Amino acid sequence: MRCLLSLLFVLVFCVCGAAQAAPYTPQSDAEVLERLPFRASAAEGRELRQMRRALAEQPQDLKRALALAQRYFDLASAEGDPRYVGYAEAAIRPWTQAAEPPVEILLMRALLRQYRHEFDAALGDLARAAARDPAKVEIWSWRSAILLVQADYAGARAACAKVAPLASALLAMSCVAIIDARIGKAQQAYSELSAALARRPDADPHLRLWIETRLAEAAVQLGRSELAERHFKAGFALGITDGYLLAAYADFLLDQGRPLETVALLKDWERSDILLLRLALAEQAAKLPAAAAHKAMLKERFDASALRGDKLHQQDEARFHLEMLGDAKGALRLAAENYRVQREPSDARMLMEAALAAKDYAAAQPALDWMRASGYEDPLYAKLAQQLQAGAR
Repeated sequence: MRCLLSLLFVLVFCVCGAAQAAPYTPQSDAEVLERLPFRASAAEGRELRQMRRALAEQPQDLKRALALAQRYFDLASAEGDPRYVGYAEAAIRPWTQAAEPPVEILLMRALLRQYRHEFDAALGDLARAAARDPAKVEIWSWRSAILLVQADYAGARAACAKVAPLASALLAMSCVAIIDARIGKAQQAYSELSAALARRPDADPHLRLWIETRLAEAAVQLGRSELAERHFKAGFALGITDGYLLAAYADFLLDQGRPLETVALLKDWERSDILLLRLALAEQAAKLPAAAAHKAMLKERFDASALRGDKLHQQDEARFHLEMLGDAKGALRLAAENYRVQREPSDARMLMEAALAAKDYAAAQPALDWMRASGYEDPLYAKLAQQLQAGAR
């Protein structure tokens, strides 16, 4: 599944982006290149300054560099700001440039690469790390997660088999259950995972949050909205800021026709592109005046991403084109390009919805093939597939 804390990172980010796209020269000093959506809290700012200062005092200290990179990665995941990933990359750069980086660096770089959707490069780093330290459970759990995004369910399950002897029974179960939910076994996955979680009331809160979110998604697949809502709320009750949970619940509310609740949920989240999109969609559905300003803000951000060559949020950009700009063809182009890189259920849904709107039914064939091959269950997806098939006749 977002922040600039100093001028230094502006330079780091521009260097990272230059590898992906040709430099862009503004036409005038007044031209807006990008509006920065996030400002760190005072507490976060102090913590990060202390960690940066500690690393600056001992720049060859691997533990300090990894701790700082991990903190940035956690913030990127929680706040939805990919620019924190650039900070993390800068923190570990001296080690990534080595001919044979330490295993811990390979793992961290894999996390950062998968965040940028550089999945093959991330898998390469994980393979190198596994060859040297096959007993590190994080390697296999992240390998499974990346392969799941690519809809390689056999590969993801094989990675889960490596997790099982190295991790708790709950983590091992959750690794397998999320795969089962994708291959026509949503009820089995839900039953087994909810039972496993009930047996571990002392489970780590972050793992519990992850599981509650996946149980909510499985309940949605089963058409059990009230059950899904209970799991979403159980996740929020843990008090952990998580951008994925916010986005997933916002999508649930929007699908339920509850835009005002979505607005209340996301009113303080303009800084995150993916959450701002859902806020704007809710405001548009509720006919609130703030929708126009947020629509303009999103367009600026997506335009800025295009200038950088950043394709991190193509699914969300496709949704913006379809639902806010009324540009079905543009949405389909973005959705199809996105689906070539990542193939999670939401990516398939976006492709199917854009193909329907553009009346280009054949363009959704990859998503239909995935549904047929995987056996994925969800009443909404089944309805979209029927509409596509009827349109193609």
